[in-house]
Amino acid sequence: MPSPRAALVAVTALAPAVWGTTYVVTTVLLPPERPLFTALMRALPAGLLLVAVTRTLPRGDWWWRAAVLGALNIGLFFPLLFLSAYRLPGGVAAVLGSIQPLIVAGLTRAVLRESVPTHRIAAAIAATVGVSLVVLRANAALDATGIAAGLLGATGMAAGVVLTRAWGKPPGVGDLALTGWQLTAGGLMIAPVAFAVEGPPPTLDGAAVAGYLWLGLVGTAAAYSLWFRGVSRLAPPQVSLLGTLSPLTAALAGWIVLNQSLSPLQLTGFLLALTATVAGQLPAPRVLSSVNPPHGKDRTP
Repeated sequence: MPSPRAALVAVTALAPAVWGTTYVVTTVLLPPERPLFTALMRALPAGLLLVAVTRTLPRGDWWWRAAVLGALNIGLFFPLLFLSAYRLPGGVAAVLGSIQPLIVAGLTRAVLRESVPTHRIAAAIAATVGVSLVVLRANAALDATGIAAGLLGATGMAAGVVLTRAWGKPPGVGDLALTGWQLTAGGLMIAPVAFAVEGPPPTLDGAAVAGYLWLGLVGTAAAYSLWFRGVSRLAPPQVSLLGTLSPLTAALAGWIVLNQSLSPLQLTGFLLALTATVAGQLPAPRVLSSVNPPHGKDRTP
């Protein structure tokens, strides 16, 4: 039977795994060229639903804290993610996102004053290498704006992860309420940008409605609730490594649903990234003490 900690890791890992279906859902079901509208539909309805269900509003300092977390995790992250994806090949954008665990490790030291086990830093590097092997192409073009957006988006969400751990939750407030605050705040930030850049909402057919329901209810409301629950309970570098599962799930979904092939090199990178993600969840190895045991007892069993 898995330990409570292992169960928490497994449940938290469901969030980035579900996020990995976004590419397939967007490609197959959603209207094209509407990334900001899609970001809005992911965030705001889900946030308002969670606020309505929990019937809990922020109090005191949590009004501005919820706004800050909503901006970092949703309001800024979603548009920057889509800008990076549109200006760069998908592989380059995914690699930029996969460096988030390294940024989280640096912020954990700087903000939380906590040390990061060496094996988790090594796992983060290995995971980035693995994702690179899966998604990068030799002819990938680089764009300065796209790279800046990808790095800024990864840094913003990394800061959101660290601040979520640093601030915790108000007394008596559950994970669903805190998630609803952030999604609502982030969605309200995205709304004016989406309408200004993309114009009125597109006409939605049945497939698009199904796609937005999946992204909003499962990919956002449920997934982000599980994610923020894990962020509040696990070490930031540990939980951020689970984000590697998103591009890996996207590659797997493309292979299964869109009949995209995976080369032997891509399969090697897939296994490397997956192994690194699992290794990063393990506790730091204990260093055996060389001092004599107490009371002069022999340590030999």
